[in-house]
Amino acid sequence: MIFSSVLQAIGLFLATNIDDIIVLSLFFARGAGQRGTTVRILVGQYVGFAGILGAAVLVSLGAGAFLPPEVIPYFGLIPLGLGLWAAWQAWHRRHDDDDDDDESKIEGKKVAVWAVAGVTFANGGDNIGVYVPVFLSVGSAAVVAYCVVFLVFVAVLVVVAKFIATRRPIAEILERWEHILFPLVLIGLGIFILISGGAFGL
Repeated sequence: MIFSSVLQAIGLFLATNIDDIIVLSLFFARGAGQRGTTVRILVGQYVGFAGILGAAVLVSLGAGAFLPPEVIPYFGLIPLGLGLWAAWQAWHRRHDDDDDDDESKIEGKKVAVWAVAGVTFANGGDNIGVYVPVFLSVGSAAVVAYCVVFLVFVAVLVVVAKFIATRRPIAEILERWEHILFPLVLIGLGIFILISGGAFGL
């Protein structure tokens, strides 16, 4: 039973989190050259995903008041806000002097743990909707197995994203277009979460 639960958990994790690789790769591109980038992204991903798991477990235990379903879509405001802020920073840097621009491109930008955690949690709103019925349909031991597998694969996801972001051809593309791709992906993600969840009556 546990082995079967582990295999199911792996499949469920991949199905619900594979899109995070793109966002995490952009975070790695954004933080290129900065010390501690990998640790901050890893911690942020774990904090955000722990929030997703915690919410799913609480809801499945009957604590529906903790996170009403109609609230979940509004978490799309997190990546939307971060994307707009990143876009404003990119626009602002273009109007700085050339020396500052060159230096910032070489050094990269510091990636904040809270930013990674916020985007991870917001992007996982639909994960909660998937995990809850699964957790309700299995025993407590299977739920624990699912959670352990999910937490292990969070690190795998980060490693894969870093691998992709550091491949020379991909890294060159990300380095050249990161200042455009990063805000666009976050803004698009935020809008998608809001619209697909029916936030603001959309």
